[in-house]
Amino acid sequence: MRKLAVCFTENGARIIEKINRACDQAGIKPATGYICRAEGEVPEGLIRIDTTIGEWADSVFLPGNALIFVGAVGIAVRAVSPLVKDKFIDCPVIVIDDNGQFVIPVLSGHAGGGNKLAATIASLIDALPVITTSTDVNDAFSVDTFAAENRLSVRNREGIKRVSVKAIEEKKITLSIKDYPPKEKVDVVVADETDAEYTLLLSPKKYTVGLGMKRGKDADQADAYFREILEKTGLQVSDIYAICTIDVKEDEPAITALRDHYRLPVLSFDAALLSKAEGTFEASEFVRQTVGVDNVCERAAVLGAGAGAQLILKKQSRDGMTVAIAKRTNNVALG
Repeated sequence: MRKLAVCFTENGARIIEKINRACDQAGIKPATGYICRAEGEVPEGLIRIDTTIGEWADSVFLPGNALIFVGAVGIAVRAVSPLVKDKFIDCPVIVIDDNGQFVIPVLSGHAGGGNKLAATIASLIDALPVITTSTDVNDAFSVDTFAAENRLSVRNREGIKRVSVKAIEEKKITLSIKDYPPKEKVDVVVADETDAEYTLLLSPKKYTVGLGMKRGKDADQADAYFREILEKTGLQVSDIYAICTIDVKEDEPAITALRDHYRLPVLSFDAALLSKAEGTFEASEFVRQTVGVDNVCERAAVLGAGAGAQLILKKQSRDGMTVAIAKRTNNVALG
């Protein structure tokens, strides 16, 4: 998650400096700092915003970014309100007051990790996190957080509210995994498909996408090819457990762009481990000479999918990119 922090005053600039100093000490990547004001010198380490704050927000409200406003909540709300679309894809938005006393997540607290980010920032600068989501303030079970943390897809989103209301009212929440069919109605079912009576269906993400590519590939081209491959196989992004590749390519801008855009983890493996993947793979002597193993995409997809994985789409190639897809055979892996 790329942190972008914006302030409007000297006090705000000091807060961003404090955050980044604490991040450095904790081994956390610091935020990119901005200041939005027309006059005066730009404090060291910050970038002046020459547009309106709304125009700046529009340019950076992108998947993979977290926006941190140091100033009034109203400024942040007005800046991002035209951009808000979906709780599962919107950027986390954090607000910190100009004295650094309170850290308030105002958008994407659960699915986007805004609440956790706010708590982390608060601990770094000795501030108070102000969490307003009902399940958190009532110390209740949060089903959308549970789904995100366990890499599960929410199949019927309207069920989230019903389960959350029961949790907040301290009523019993029942959960079932399809391998052990419930004998009575349950609240949450974790399964691929089910005939059981339930309030909310969570499905395991069953597929891994293996990627190999030449250095410097265009991120938009990679994204278009990724989507084309998914469409070809009848899969949705919500079906994908992880993007898998070789360790020397995990920081490729095209791969990190996919990671951030679709909120997918990247699993990387070194050449020695890839060479031990079980199965028959399309070998390339050129690839072996380049990265030390004869195939990246197929081997990475299979390793990422785990024991017993099935390679459902063998290597597809285009313009220096290779893609393969494997299916995980373990039904549910929680935790």
